[in-house]
Amino acid sequence: MNKLPDKKKINGVTKFLIVVLITYLIVALFNFSIAQKAFVDFLLMFIKIIPILVFVFILMTIINFYFTPEKIKKHLGENSGIKGWIYTMFSGIIISGHPYVFFPLLKDLKEHGMKDSLLAVFLYSKNIKIPFLPVMVYYFGLSFTIVLTIYTAIFSVLNGIIVEWLIKRR
Repeated sequence: MNKLPDKKKINGVTKFLIVVLITYLIVALFNFSIAQKAFVDFLLMFIKIIPILVFVFILMTIINFYFTPEKIKKHLGENSGIKGWIYTMFSGIIISGHPYVFFPLLKDLKEHGMKDSLLAVFLYSKNIKIPFLPVMVYYFGLSFTIVLTIYTAIFSVLNGIIVEWLIKRR
């Protein structure tokens, strides 16, 4: 009796790609111009993201090359103290770009020993956007901008504390 070869399972990424391609084909059958515009918009967005992806790739390479798990644990790990919170908050503010682009970098840092609470601080502090501060001052005033920025920084830390508490509770 011959055994049939095991079926290979299709991973989630491949399934998603297939669904997107089928959706594009279905839309193209009914209205080609809409499908074409959606595809062009996707390409333009992808081209905008490429420099950020290259930057993140370079950062990940530097982290893997220069920062050992011991160094990351020292500065961003369980015993990093207030220094780790400050480093994380300021790096979240200074590094620009969409948060989802930094997910691979954050995953890499987590695998090297970064605390979950500091991941939350990084993601929350990304809401302070340095390029938008002058615009905020122009539209809302200096006082509002300062107060909102300080509150966002404080709440990024509170968010990290809550994440740490929830994880310890689990």
